[in-house]
Amino acid sequence: MCAASVPALTYQEVGITRDLPEGPLPAGAHLLRLRTPLGRGEQVLRAAGEALLRFDMQRGAGLRVRASAPVADVGVEVTLYAGLGPLRLPAPCRVVWRVDETDRVGYGYGTLPGHPESGEEGFLVARLPDDSVWLTVTAVSRAATWYTRAAGPLGRLGQRFIARRYARALRRLGARGSQLF
Repeated sequence: MCAASVPALTYQEVGITRDLPEGPLPAGAHLLRLRTPLGRGEQVLRAAGEALLRFDMQRGAGLRVRASAPVADVGVEVTLYAGLGPLRLPAPCRVVWRVDETDRVGYGYGTLPGHPESGEEGFLVARLPDDSVWLTVTAVSRAATWYTRAAGPLGRLGQRFIARRYARALRRLGARGSQLF
């Protein structure tokens, strides 16, 4: 019996959004980092963390999500779809790291063939010593298709736009979930 072929990631710096280097980024790569407050307390952390791991943040931001498992974990493949009908653009990824600690929950996924970008995007929900809960979105990527290269800075604006939508969605999900506990 032959094992199914697993597509290779389209970049080499696996884990870069978890352990961002202090030196220069890889050639041609751009950094996006967005930190957003979600609320305060353990209940917000738990609700936001659960929503994050179930890909509800992406759904709440208006993306369609197809994942090989219901919860993010290393090796899970997820394809995000933006747009409508036949104009829906797929963005296939694979979860490459995950953290699930007392005060930190998150993961990062790397791009697979067919994704318009090449790189990694990481999401971390953390409760700080002052009890505030924050989402940090970190992306290190470069254009992978002719249309993302042609978009240039507009593509990066689009990436920042969706990161802000992620933050708004997770803030709503964390606040709603905190009322359940």
